[in-house]
Amino acid sequence: QVQLVESGGGLVQAGGSLRLSCAASGRPFSSYAVGWFRQAPGKERECLAAISWSGGSTYYSDSVKGRFTISRDNAKNTVYLQMNSLKPEDTAVYYCGASIWDRVVRVQNEYDYWGQGTQVTVSS
Repeated sequence: QVQLVESGGGLVQAGGSLRLSCAASGRPFSSYAVGWFRQAPGKERECLAAISWSGGSTYYSDSVKGRFTISRDNAKNTVYLQMNSLKPEDTAVYYCGASIWDRVVRVQNEYDYWGQGTQVTVSS
């Protein structure tokens, strides 16, 4: 079992930056692949970025590539999502998930644990 808690969301102007954190407790976080997803009202949850156990492999969706960076510090049991050049269309609830698969995981139903989400609002 692992428990996930997201933080770092908030209100930011377009062009600004935020850094989200996903802190884990329970089993060692290094045993999980982690992904960041978001869900806007009326839309499906989408995978934005994912990182493997070691951090050696990453994935980014086209919508965030070049603007967002996923990283992890297994010693701190934390995964980060640095978000730069934010746009109003990035407004959503952001979730982190943990998967027992030892690879980058893009598919929502392959995640075993989820955090409660953190709201990101980008004003124009």
